[in-house]
Amino acid sequence: MSAPRPSRLRRPGRLRRSSRLRRPSRPTVLAVGGYAATRLTGLLVLAIAAAATGEDGLHRLKGRWDSVWYVRIAEYGYGYETTLPNGAVHSDLAFFPLLPALERGLSAVLPLDAASAGLLVSWTAGLAAAWGIHRCGALAFGARAGVVLAVLWGVYPTAFVQSMAYTETLFTALAAWSLYAVLRGRWILAGVLCAAAGLTRPTAVALIAALGVTALVTLVRDRRLPARTVTGVLIAPLGWLGYIVYVGVREGAPTAYFDVQAAWGNSIDGGVALARFIVGLPWPAALGLCAALALLGRLVALCVRQRQPLPLLLYTVGVVGVSLVGAAYFGSRPRLMMPAFGLLLPPAVALARARTRTAVPVLAGLALASAAYGAFTLLGPGPP
Repeated sequence: MSAPRPSRLRRPGRLRRSSRLRRPSRPTVLAVGGYAATRLTGLLVLAIAAAATGEDGLHRLKGRWDSVWYVRIAEYGYGYETTLPNGAVHSDLAFFPLLPALERGLSAVLPLDAASAGLLVSWTAGLAAAWGIHRCGALAFGARAGVVLAVLWGVYPTAFVQSMAYTETLFTALAAWSLYAVLRGRWILAGVLCAAAGLTRPTAVALIAALGVTALVTLVRDRRLPARTVTGVLIAPLGWLGYIVYVGVREGAPTAYFDVQAAWGNSIDGGVALARFIVGLPWPAALGLCAALALLGRLVALCVRQRQPLPLLLYTVGVVGVSLVGAAYFGSRPRLMMPAFGLLLPPAVALARARTRTAVPVLAGLALASAAYGAFTLLGPGPP
């Protein structure tokens, strides 16, 4: 069955509101259920691979890499540092507080340790993120496109991180619902969700900017700005700014947070580190990476041509930009871009127009490929 033609994009604040809570629609159930199926596939493949190699798959999900830092903060609070052999100092102040706060709270009221609580938060937030992603996609391009978009996010190459005790699902859920609230004209709710996202990941600057620029465009277009819009825009940066100020006060320097990030190698260099990384690769690998970056640029261009809703487009471009201009470890960049779910809208719309007997096998194949890559990475030595 072919998908309906995408509906025209509507201006933020001009969309019809629903005054009553309704049961989840069939497309919502398909979107969230389809997403859950992709993650269950990933867990199943990981379990099989872990059993075959004698590894502990569950430990890899809740007790590796950044997850360890979040658990330590949940259990002991901030203040831990480690010095690497090269003299670099890594401080836990690089990690934003919402996830460890939730881990601490849940482990206090449930029979779970902080690491298991982190998995519970991540898995629950993943379902909420899929729901919000679906709603954003459905609002712009129809229900079928929204379903495919949610499932595609679940088969993203580094989607295995969505099953770990990481912040990606929590941040994406808050961002997706904040964007949806803007598209529905609920600016105060959007600002509150954005503030919560700002307590989750530094990438929230892209969401804050998206809301601010959308409000500015609204002001230029309508020559007025409703009080609720102004309120939402003012609330939006409070979480991110609050944590930056907290670190500055704690360390006695206004730039302390950025100094901490620089010590981790995460300073903003405009893409210089990325260029040096490419130049240092063997030429076949460098060509492959350049091709991948060209594909990324093509996807961004398609997002623009697709006339995505302005706040979603701004957010997507912002997340991609923030992920590329930093000096972070290159292997983490695909994961850092994962919350930019708008990148998946062009292929989602294309698949939504295909017949079900074509779309389902494509999505199933992508799910298996993503699961296999996830198991390989999780059971390997390198960070995501």
